[in-house]
Amino acid sequence: MAVELKVPPLGESITEAVVGKWNKKKGEAVTADEPLVVLETDKVTIDVPAPAAGAILTIAFNEGDKVRVGDVLGTIEAGAGASAPQAAAPAAAPAPAAAAPTAAAGADVRMTPTARKIVEENKLDVAQLKGSGTGGRITKEDALGQLNRPAEAPVQRAPAPAAPSGPRPRADREERVKMTPLRRRVAERLVQAQSTAAILTTFNEVDMGAVMDLRKQHQDKFLARHGVKLGFMSFFIRAAVEALKAFPQVNGEIDGDDVVFKHYYDIGVAVSGSRGLVVPVVRDADTLSMAELEKKVGDYGVRARNDKLTLAELQGGTFTITNGGIFGSMLSTPIINPPQTGILGMHNIVERPVARNGQVVIRPIMYLALSYDHRLIDGREAVQFLVRIKDCIEDPTRLLLEI
Repeated sequence: MAVELKVPPLGESITEAVVGKWNKKKGEAVTADEPLVVLETDKVTIDVPAPAAGAILTIAFNEGDKVRVGDVLGTIEAGAGASAPQAAAPAAAPAPAAAAPTAAAGADVRMTPTARKIVEENKLDVAQLKGSGTGGRITKEDALGQLNRPAEAPVQRAPAPAAPSGPRPRADREERVKMTPLRRRVAERLVQAQSTAAILTTFNEVDMGAVMDLRKQHQDKFLARHGVKLGFMSFFIRAAVEALKAFPQVNGEIDGDDVVFKHYYDIGVAVSGSRGLVVPVVRDADTLSMAELEKKVGDYGVRARNDKLTLAELQGGTFTITNGGIFGSMLSTPIINPPQTGILGMHNIVERPVARNGQVVIRPIMYLALSYDHRLIDGREAVQFLVRIKDCIEDPTRLLLEI
């Protein structure tokens, strides 16, 4: 009995993927639920399991091919016995794909009132709109961008590098590969951030001595009790939450002509995955203990390297923290993750000579960077926000007393 292996629902607003890798070849045996093929989308990587035990009968798409929800990737010759009935349920799973045309038609597409008015008055094709608002919500800027697209033709040059640009004198020593969907999406988001936000960066330095001494003093007991090491990230997440409470516009979002102030703290933590940078979100970070924060961040890091993060874990976020210091970065200007209005950059810790009470002493210093959207955040608030983080890190008792 031949069982079809279909592209499953990929998540909200995602209808297309690229075949990344087949784990088995035609004719090879597979077991039920064994990861059979890897699909790459612009947001997440998905393993498609075998719907039944048996052997691969056909492979319809090769690595690098584009597929859509519901497409038949191949077929499996199911084995005898109880394996065949297991195939019936997965075969019906792609049914939600029927809902895609409804969303494309605009019936249930989320958009701001201003954006909807622009779409209706100008009869724009909603399927061509990509929402940059929270949860993929279409904003006024998205609608206007689609409306004015013919006049902005030069922006369409992104695909150009994929095509030969002419004779290349040293082509025999070059290699050309297609960008992965995730890398393309990261590139689009970075360009979007720089073209739609007024990004500025302010800097400060923080003495890490107090935090390092605290870790050294309590590391063994912390590890024994909680089963996870006490790192730096939990301190910075807690410090960021305290600063966001004091300066709520840094936790806000510009949505058309409105400013959305968010009274919750979903902190994105940039981590390096196997296929590029991803930003999983620590939900309600203000309610988590230091141990819970360390466990969550550690789990995200492991699963990012193994391509096991889910789409839901990568969506949303009110503020982002990125740590270039783990790669040796001394200083950088991080780029905002739209539609957020701020991102904190951590860097490496270096022993530097500093003045303390009229004496030159050697202290472990980290440079901090805050990139912010100047449309919403003034320089005064940005500087004070970063100083608040500096104060919390240099005197960690502030985090406990919330002062």
